[in-house]
Amino acid sequence: MIYVLNGPNLGRLGLREPGIYGSSTYADLVEMCQTVADDLGLTVDVKQTNAEHEMLEWLYRAADEGADVVLNPGAWTHYNYAVRDACAMLRGKLVEVHISNVHTREEFRHHSVISAVATGVIAGLGFDGYRLALEHIAR
Repeated sequence: MIYVLNGPNLGRLGLREPGIYGSSTYADLVEMCQTVADDLGLTVDVKQTNAEHEMLEWLYRAADEGADVVLNPGAWTHYNYAVRDACAMLRGKLVEVHISNVHTREEFRHHSVISAVATGVIAGLGFDGYRLALEHIAR
């Protein structure tokens, strides 16, 4: 099982700042991740939450299972040490993904507290970043 976890506001894809995030919806993202996983012979559980405690529980479950995680922490990327510490407990791979190129946006988005405990980071490639993360994990 690979967990594809998405943080706050990502459930609003297609409505939220389409000039930055595009017009594809969260349902489109889920479908794409499931299709890519099927093609790679992987099983994924794609989830989104705006609730920190829920994200923490999902990360703890992945840690306990030794599962790999693709994580788009959303705004939690920049300040959420609880999510960072839960990520540090993971025993499988952790690929941090961002749809937009956070390094070309507002200054506060340039730093991630998650990256230091991630296997790798993909930013700015839209939904393709999720595909690349799953391909990396499949290898």
